[in-house]
Amino acid sequence: MYQINFKRKAGKELLKLPSQAVQEISSSIDALAENPRPDGSKKLKGSNESLWRIRVGDYRVIYAIEDKIKIISVRRIAHRKDIYR
Repeated sequence: MYQINFKRKAGKELLKLPSQAVQEISSSIDALAENPRPDGSKKLKGSNESLWRIRVGDYRVIYAIEDKIKIISVRRIAHRKDIYR
């Protein structure tokens, strides 16, 4: 089982979202602790880090997986039109 950490920016972004979106995103992030690479997740290209993303409705969660120490670091949470800017 992986431990989940939120970067400060991701935490702030989560608090700005509508409450229903927060509930859906929170449950999806909690599920990452069991399976950090669920169906539909995608490894992002163009970064030196190993970043992944999951889709939760119109929102995207960007995170890094550190397999050696079993930590998932949530980097960004935003609407799909804003996330990759």
